[in-house]
Amino acid sequence: MLELLYFGKLGDVTGKTSEQIELPPSVPDLNSLRQWIDERFEADGIFLEPTVRIAVDNEIKSNDFKISNAREIAFLPPVGGG
Repeated sequence: MLELLYFGKLGDVTGKTSEQIELPPSVPDLNSLRQWIDERFEADGIFLEPTVRIAVDNEIKSNDFKISNAREIAFLPPVGGG
């Protein structure tokens, strides 16, 4: 079972801050996960934005990262600052 975490506005879009889920076999990497999550929540492309970073087991990973052994995946929105 995989835990997905949604931070900031991404939690607003999904209506939740986390969930336990089994991913379908069609989702082997972070790029396909972004697409699957965006379609699942009808998010109008917010999860596809390059400013949304993804951490796998507490490490930021690139979109081609294979997620077969992941335990936790966090979607991180852009951070503003001044």
